Amino acid sequence: DDAPSLQTLSVNSRLGESSSGLGAIVYNDKNGYHSQVGAYLTYAHHIMFSRNPIDLNMLSFGLSAGMIQYKLDETEFLAEGFDPLIAGIEQSATNLNIDFGFSYHFIDFYAHAAVKNILENDGINFNEQGLSYNNLRTYLFSAGNVFSKFGSEWSYEPSLMYMYRDATEESSIDVNMKVYKEMEFGKLWGGLSYRRSFDGAQYLDGSGVSSQKLQYFTPFIGVDYNNFVFAYTYSYQANSVVFNNGGFHQITLGFNFNCTREKYQCNCPAVN
Repeated sequence: DDAPSLQTLSVNSRLGESSSGLGAIVYNDKNGYHSQVGAYLTYAHHIMFSRNPIDLNMLSFGLSAGMIQYKLDETEFLAEGFDPLIAGIEQSATNLNIDFGFSYHFIDFYAHAAVKNILENDGINFNEQGLSYNNLRTYLFSAGNVFSKFGSEWSYEPSLMYMYRDATEESSIDVNMKVYKEMEFGKLWGGLSYRRSFDGAQYLDGSGVSSQKLQYFTPFIGVDYNNFVFAYTYSYQANSVVFNNGGFHQITLGFNFNCTREKYQCNCPAVN
């Protein structure tokens, strides 16, 4: 009953034959005492440099605006006594925020950059003692390429992602490898992701003070069966001090509604 849960519903469509599109996403995310409910509306515009869909060469910009309700249930925090920093109630706050990003696609190569939570919101990170953590701004950069031989059922996608959190000045990098196999019913895929933080944390190990940098190994596997999507992900923290000894499991179930025919001749699902 206490396992993290996430439900999302998203829709996106090009506006007729124009170079613009609209999208929307609604989500409900609960993890322990924290929960979020949010809705975002996104506008995107695409600038095509190529003359036909065979040699895709496109630059895209997107702007999202959303309302997010944050909740923190503190009703069980004071079981062992009074704490001046804990209100002991279910705190709730609703805020507006904005994301901005751009993408570049050239045949099977892609690069993305995004800034999330551009606006500063106090939300539930503010308390009566004046402690405020209102900067949730995060910068994301990623790039990758899909490699495949003509007529082959197999394709391979190495990629990198860099993340930087503005308030804490923390940064990390993800190194990913994903493999696809075309099937009559759809597609099988799987891979491995490795995340490592550039920032260390100190801890006592019984003989003195040691330090470690957060690192995760995450294998995953999935299948696209007609319009259904099934996936399983396992994340293991490879550190001396860990959040959970057993790792983290995630099961994804999805369904794609009313998908249009793939427009571009490339291994680029983010575009098609």
